[in-house]
Amino acid sequence: DTSMRAVILAVFAILISAAGVSAGEAEQKEAQAIITGQIEAFKSGQDAAAYSYASPFIQGIFPDVSIFMKMVKQGYPQVYSPKNYDFGRAKEPVAGKVVQEVLITGPDGRPWTALYDMVRQADGTWKINGVQILPGDDSSA
Repeated sequence: DTSMRAVILAVFAILISAAGVSAGEAEQKEAQAIITGQIEAFKSGQDAAAYSYASPFIQGIFPDVSIFMKMVKQGYPQVYSPKNYDFGRAKEPVAGKVVQEVLITGPDGRPWTALYDMVRQADGTWKINGVQILPGDDSSA
């Protein structure tokens, strides 16, 4: 009886961990779609659309589209106007949160790594809760 219970629990644990892997992949794809949407909105001058991808926390700090856009243009030119970008690794430190790495070539041609902090909203959508910009690997220069 005890050994059967242990086997059932082991199988259950394997099923849960397998489901977690595929859910992580789905979350990563959803997060990447949101990031792509915001970057493309920046590039095409769709300020309100770009702002809509920001989390309620970020919108609370920057309560107006024009204030948000000024902050992005001044503080994040790599994200606002990238020459190109590609997705790197993604981590899920806790449920409902994904940190997505984005490898960016900035408007000046320099490499950067942007770490996007993504949070799941109550309605199931993902929003951008912050971005950290780090110097990228400049070994090719």
